[in-house]
Amino acid sequence: MIDIHTHLGRGVTQEPPVTTDVLLARMDELGIAQAVVLPRGVSPECSFFHFTTEMVLEACRRHPDRLIPFYKADPRNGRNSPDTDFSWVLAEYREAGCRGVGEVTANIPIDDPRYLNLFRQCGEAGLPVIIHLAARVSCGLYGPADDLGLPRLERVLGECPQTIIVGHAMAFWAEIAASANEATRGGYPTEPVGGPGRLWELLDRYPNLYGDLSAGSGFNAISRDPEFGYQFLERYQDRLLFGTDICHVTQEVPIVPWLRQARAAGKISEAAWAKITRGNAQRVLGLGSGG
Repeated sequence: MIDIHTHLGRGVTQEPPVTTDVLLARMDELGIAQAVVLPRGVSPECSFFHFTTEMVLEACRRHPDRLIPFYKADPRNGRNSPDTDFSWVLAEYREAGCRGVGEVTANIPIDDPRYLNLFRQCGEAGLPVIIHLAARVSCGLYGPADDLGLPRLERVLGECPQTIIVGHAMAFWAEIAASANEATRGGYPTEPVGGPGRLWELLDRYPNLYGDLSAGSGFNAISRDPEFGYQFLERYQDRLLFGTDICHVTQEVPIVPWLRQARAAGKISEAAWAKITRGNAQRVLGLGSGG
């Protein structure tokens, strides 16, 4: 398996840091062959501690067969302008080995001109972007913000067709369901799914949209109504990426046994399993079949 979403270092808790040895041990325990390592910090909304792109690159250089680096960008970097040139820094980090950008966490609207500027240039550089989607711009939240029904994300997808956008977090995954609403979209909805939600429409319409199944948000989306979740995995098997969002030493990762049980029970096909847990990441990250 290839994990699209892990972290090293410390975040906002007093837990010990996730060291490289800790992450590799968890990967071995879970049967994960390779993992994307996302830097922490950069955006002030989401971390006390920084684990920079340079630190990620150093960890990945020591374990090139296991760890895959990403570059952490903020649309306010440079001159805090919709005209900021990111091309040179994206090229520099791509040359250093980064396979993507993210997760982006600045808590401004996702269709803000500064975000559109960053996203366009990521697409031109051939770098996919993982977004931590927030339900609003608000104290206590982090991540690009959108409204119910994801109209701002749709604008991004339409205006940045070269850019692969990989959706993550609660406000993104709540939209798997027709029952998505303002009261629950920022958390982990438990109400009946009520049929396909807005996310299905966007996945059907925009080939540059992908889903990151990591964390409680991704797991909740596919497991709260299992039969519905199996249908979603099968239908969008070419657009979904397995992940854990390991960021705490003691973190539980229920998606791994859940997916394995779904495969063993024939609830998802072998083709869907292979694409979601490895093949899609190889293609999106340009790893090749042997990566």
